Amino acid sequence: MRETVRIGVLFGGPSAEHEVSCASALGVARALAGQGHRVVALGITRTGGIRLLPEPVLAQHLGTVAAGRAIDDRLPVTGPAVELRRGTTAGTVAVGAADAPATVHAELDVVFPVLYGEDGVVQGLLESLGVPYVGCGILASAVGMDKVAMKRALRAEDVPTTPYVWFDEPTWRAASDPEKLVVALRGPLFVKPARMGSSIGISRVADGDDPIAAVEEAFRHDHVVLVEQGVTGRELECGVLGGWQPEASAVGEVRVAGGWFDYRQKYFGDADPMIVPAPLPDEVTERIRELSVRAFTAIGGWGLARVDFLYDETTGDLFVNELNTLPGFTAHSMYPKVWAESGVAYPEVVDRLVALAFTRHAARPSREQPGGTP
Repeated sequence: MRETVRIGVLFGGPSAEHEVSCASALGVARALAGQGHRVVALGITRTGGIRLLPEPVLAQHLGTVAAGRAIDDRLPVTGPAVELRRGTTAGTVAVGAADAPATVHAELDVVFPVLYGEDGVVQGLLESLGVPYVGCGILASAVGMDKVAMKRALRAEDVPTTPYVWFDEPTWRAASDPEKLVVALRGPLFVKPARMGSSIGISRVADGDDPIAAVEEAFRHDHVVLVEQGVTGRELECGVLGGWQPEASAVGEVRVAGGWFDYRQKYFGDADPMIVPAPLPDEVTERIRELSVRAFTAIGGWGLARVDFLYDETTGDLFVNELNTLPGFTAHSMYPKVWAESGVAYPEVVDRLVALAFTRHAARPSREQPGGTP
């Protein structure tokens, strides 16, 4: 990798996880700047416009850590309107003024998307611009975001997952007795939008509760709903980092109040519910690490992911709950913590991710025809 790399950190966006993205982006930007790279912060508004954060504002945020919760320490989405274009040299992207085609504010060697709701759309844009970017590609991002597609991919590779059913909104509305759609599962149930993160739109339905309100809440965020059979067990998480030969980190545990790790506890709680390393027998830890790499490979992952598990100590069963192809990077996030426990500090993690972006870009098939015609 080049000694100094011009890196565009892309954050914000229309997702319900907008604030989480802004907080994670600041952590990433601090680590990259600390490694000597030039950081260009590109905030996406809730309506989809791109703003170039002025350098003095970025410098102020890089040097000042806000007191309080991790969610409060974040980059703002402000500055002049810009757009991304092909750079003047191959493999770069230009940050140009949206209202002045001849004006270029910066050229970037690589883009680090810190956007949640990572469904492959942004990755497709970056592919079309021909610029290296950090993290999973189009397919793995889309599969990782869609919990139904993810379950199918994992089961196809014999990675254990919890029992589930899924249905779309027209099927739910047309059912004469919609509760029969979930009779194959025993409670408690977890009702989830198929494509959403940070526990947004998720409800826990205990035995005897009415699942209809939970399904309606999930439909507020997506038109496909996943209903999973609950597992009484421990919530464990493992990080994956790498490309052709991905590695698994130490294992962490989330211990929460109220039965599950909801959005408020993740980002607005005062206590840190994460224990790293998780107190587990060595054989369980190694099984989790092995399954994490298998799950990452099953979706075609590249760069990074966090793999979440449920562990039933009574039976010894492990279930992959989900993969997150862009895990949180805030000060309270699990992914940096499990890698720090593994001897890889936060700055080294982001540096390796940038190097992996260049490795994948260099290995991709040429899209030019003989004679140089695109």
